[in-house]
Amino acid sequence: MTDFSRLGVAAIRDGVANGEFKAVEVAEALNTRVAAAKALNAFIVETPEMAVAAAQAVDADRAAGKPLGKMAGVPIGMKDLFCTEGVQTTAASHMLEGFVPTYESTVSANLWKAGAGMLGKLNLDQFAMGSSNETSYFGNVISPWRRNDGGNAALAPGGSSGGSSSAIAARLCPAATGTDTGGSIRQPAAFVGISGIKPTYGRCSRWGVVAFASSLDQAGPMARDVRDCAIMLEAMAGFDPKDSTSLDLPVPAWEAALNSDLKGKRIGIPREYRLDGIDEDIAKMWDNGIAWLKDAGAEIVDISLPHTKYALPAYYIIAPAEASSNLARYDGVRFGLRDLPEGAGLQDMYAATRAAGFGEEVRRRIMIGTYVLSAGFYDAYYTQAQKVRALIARDFENAWASCDLILAPTAPSAAFGLGEKNADPLSMYLNDVFAVPASLAGLPAMSVPGGLDKQGLPMGLQIIGKALDEQAVLNAGLAIEQRSGFTAEAGEWW
Repeated sequence: MTDFSRLGVAAIRDGVANGEFKAVEVAEALNTRVAAAKALNAFIVETPEMAVAAAQAVDADRAAGKPLGKMAGVPIGMKDLFCTEGVQTTAASHMLEGFVPTYESTVSANLWKAGAGMLGKLNLDQFAMGSSNETSYFGNVISPWRRNDGGNAALAPGGSSGGSSSAIAARLCPAATGTDTGGSIRQPAAFVGISGIKPTYGRCSRWGVVAFASSLDQAGPMARDVRDCAIMLEAMAGFDPKDSTSLDLPVPAWEAALNSDLKGKRIGIPREYRLDGIDEDIAKMWDNGIAWLKDAGAEIVDISLPHTKYALPAYYIIAPAEASSNLARYDGVRFGLRDLPEGAGLQDMYAATRAAGFGEEVRRRIMIGTYVLSAGFYDAYYTQAQKVRALIARDFENAWASCDLILAPTAPSAAFGLGEKNADPLSMYLNDVFAVPASLAGLPAMSVPGGLDKQGLPMGLQIIGKALDEQAVLNAGLAIEQRSGFTAEAGEWW
């Protein structure tokens, strides 16, 4: 009997298309698995009936001889930042608890058109703000991984797309959507030993995605391997006239063009990413990655990205500034939570609603954003941060003169324990140090598993590419995947 939890996107799609099994069998098996994994808290809402209905439609189309979509028969998890018609969409917040959209996000609509089904809405850091999935109003997500020291300490699955990463690593779903503002696809993927790609800004529509920082937010796929990410990205991407930042370009055939032969490619190694005191396991994995790409035919070159050290502070000015503007709409008037104390006036309602509806981390970022946008500090902080952002983008443009791709670690460490960094927000923010530069420049970047650290936990390698060159990023990811020998899996303690 087929264990459908072990099949990825390509295997399920091809198996359904070839008649090896029915899509309904896959949906029912994974529904059962999702229902049994409550301990991970990966899902906020489960939608088993939707997964089965989509599968039945695929089976009927195949029986009728109709052409099947790119994701036909594949049940996925949907990060609860994407609006789904008729299904609660919360952004993992109390503010939007009970909000049921009357419309579908463009990305999710594209996936349903491609034949995918929805197992449920996945947990995340509240309004996508966090690196450990501990800021969710619905409770933290737990990674299915454990350290090899015999202890039972619960580990963070990364953030903000921690529900997505945990569900894939636990084999509850073969793939899931994520969003990446400053590393929220790549860092969670690295923490649980899966792959995830943030495409070029504008590749995937932001319409119907709850906004965090509009100039940075980008949807992307998370899956077991590189090929599955390529398949899912093809289904997700495409021009959307409803999104003014959407790129009016055809969607490339990324899966068909996958090729791990990197002859003629130059891989840049940024010297500024060699941080003082870098974790020795991370440094060793990075060296291994360099050797694997060299073995694939690539030339390794030393490069400089001189403004890298300013990326994190610039990001934590720009992103909160945009968040404070985007989240101003949650005021208790039009939709979402309304907290109206007895005898309260309008200003009192605003204050009570936002105090009750937003968690601590969201409030912190709104306060930072409001401060840097205020009249006395706009030029000193926000304007300067945007200038730094332009310099960081220019660094990458200059680097492309001597290389085609850049290789770096995804995160400065493997997964940390839940609660370990809560007392020090700056320590949490430093988790994004390697991921943020590509986000500020709007470049495609992917994390693939690079090995295990001394504690038996996954680490990720990050490939950054030129704008619109997702193909080169995917190809380099495939080359690493084929050489790393990474087959480790999380246990099933849950």
